[in-house]
Amino acid sequence: MATMKIGTLLIRTLAKPISSRIKNQAREHERFRKVCVSLAQTMYRYEVRLRTGLLGEPAKHIRPLSETRAIENGANFLAEGFLFSVAAGLILSETWRSSRSQSKQRSDMSDSIEEVRARVRELNERLRTWEETTVEERRRYHELAHVLNRVVEIGLRGNGCGESLSDNSLPRIPSSSQPGSPSALST
Repeated sequence: MATMKIGTLLIRTLAKPISSRIKNQAREHERFRKVCVSLAQTMYRYEVRLRTGLLGEPAKHIRPLSETRAIENGANFLAEGFLFSVAAGLILSETWRSSRSQSKQRSDMSDSIEEVRARVRELNERLRTWEETTVEERRRYHELAHVLNRVVEIGLRGNGCGESLSDNSLPRIPSSSQPGSPSALST
């Protein structure tokens, strides 16, 4: 970006001497002088017609400019036109570069958004898989709890050898004690 601005400044700086050179060439070369005189006379005629038209008066007879004045006006017009075209070109190139930069930023942002969306999809899939696994684990837990309850029930009725356990032969654990506390272990 800094090099672009330095380049722009360099071009503007070089355009001014070129503009001065255009003015000098208009005075020195016959063909270029004729072009400048023709251009200046044409511009002068349009300017007078426009001025008189705005005032509501018809342009009857338009006197031409003197040759020295016409050369000066034509050379100034060409020099200013050159400076204007250089400045316009620089502005257009800067605008194009800026829009290209913004387009690249939008593209990079779109890529980042797409990466985030893919990551969210992946995380959603993992969550769904985890939830399904958790449901399966809960189902297994309930099955195991049911089997364990069934085993305990069968064991309480008879320990598998036809002997029945009485309530007195089972150790009593107070319901208020915590597992591993001294009162729970003493009974």
